[in-house]
Amino acid sequence: MEKLNSAVEIKGSLLLRNTALNFLGYVIPLGVAVVAIPHLIHGLGVERFGVLSLAWVVLGYFGMFDLGLGRATTRFVAEALGRGEVERLPSIVWASLILQTVLGVVGGIALIAVTPVLVEKVLSLSQSIVEETKIVFYILSVSIPIVMYTGSLRGVLEAGQRFGLVNAVKIPANSLVFLIPLFALLLGFQLPGIILFLTTSWFVTGLVYFMLVFKVFPRMKQVCINAGVLRSLLAYGGWIALCNMLVPVLIYLDRFLIASLVSVAALAYYTASYEVVSRVLIIPASFTTTLFPAFSAVAAFDKKDLARLYARSLKHMLLVMGPIAFILILFSGDILRFWLGSDFADKGALIFQILAAGMLLNGVATMAAYLLDGIGRPDLRAKIYLSYVAVYIGLAWFLISRMGIVGAALAWTLRASLELVLLFGVSWRVMRFKRAVFVENGLLRVMIAFVGLVAAISFTNWVFGKGMLPQVIATLAYLIIFVFISWRFVLDNADRNSLLAVIGRR
Repeated sequence: MEKLNSAVEIKGSLLLRNTALNFLGYVIPLGVAVVAIPHLIHGLGVERFGVLSLAWVVLGYFGMFDLGLGRATTRFVAEALGRGEVERLPSIVWASLILQTVLGVVGGIALIAVTPVLVEKVLSLSQSIVEETKIVFYILSVSIPIVMYTGSLRGVLEAGQRFGLVNAVKIPANSLVFLIPLFALLLGFQLPGIILFLTTSWFVTGLVYFMLVFKVFPRMKQVCINAGVLRSLLAYGGWIALCNMLVPVLIYLDRFLIASLVSVAALAYYTASYEVVSRVLIIPASFTTTLFPAFSAVAAFDKKDLARLYARSLKHMLLVMGPIAFILILFSGDILRFWLGSDFADKGALIFQILAAGMLLNGVATMAAYLLDGIGRPDLRAKIYLSYVAVYIGLAWFLISRMGIVGAALAWTLRASLELVLLFGVSWRVMRFKRAVFVENGLLRVMIAFVGLVAAISFTNWVFGKGMLPQVIATLAYLIIFVFISWRFVLDNADRNSLLAVIGRR
């Protein structure tokens, strides 16, 4: 169980199955949240639900600013497994756990220290819930070390491509984030009790991950600390941490500029479109969560196999994301009208379309970003972000001040385009890819098929009009043709066999 042979394990059917599992790992808790949140708002009241939301945000940010150690752990463990150096695992994992625990304790102490100021001076709360909110944050501080080291443990299992085990824990754990408050309310508990129950569930989750890591990798029972490994983890993780600090600026800057340069009311129209379209990024997230440890493992022993894996991954990403993005663009007004009404459809349809194109570009760019991380060069990704962040800020300010929320969507999509060009170009140069690898593995074929789909649907709508019913019928018909062409001419025998193997196993 402990030995991982990359030539056997890193194969199409495994990656496809793991991607599907990761997709479920994102979608199921999201569905639970959609159902549970209205009941939580009703039961807690708007203000107390706001405090609960802040608790979720605090834990999310502490989990993200872990100095990149979670990602570093996945990368180094996957590399060791790819080289067959299983004896290195204890030194890597124990070093990561110790560092994460120390960071978590420091973070917890910091949260305790700032809680009085945060609650009394920063947050605008009713006097009746000030003390209650303080207790919430004090309990929350105990959870931070647990959340931090849980990320490293999960990363170890991901490095071993054990996504079945990861999602068997992650799906119920992330669903309980919303279900526990719901059941606690039914039992009569208030916010402190809810946070206490949540803390207990996070502790149990961490314990389960700990037991699974020991079961999959029995060698972990040998406690081993290596100063060199500590330095390597921190050096790699530092660049990841820098990326983690820059990404929120790149993603959310437009909202602050809209609120400042246009109006908060206009922000509502922009945010509504963004929140719907951004859900599509669950797809590339499912891909990259699977592929990052695969890239790390394969890079350790065969650069040609890595090039093939990367090319095929791009093909599959475009095959899935391309039609979805185009359908969102095509039915943007109808989606907004059905969800939020005619006012949002009239003012947000163009924004929706521009952002949908940007999300497609961003999803493809993510593949190149994770490739650089997988080969041990997260510094290149961080330097790329640093190289254009000032340009993006200036561009966003200029376009928003001239074009309002349409300018914000345009700036976001132009940033995604620039990011794709830079990440793809740098990864091409570093890996010294050959064009033939991408042609042989179907990237050109999928691009031709996608362009054909767009052209066919656009021409049909131009000829027969833009009524809802003709668009739906034409789109469904062309999607069926697209699936057939993709199966017959875009996918090769390895792709088809992998897909059939996964379906057969199910």
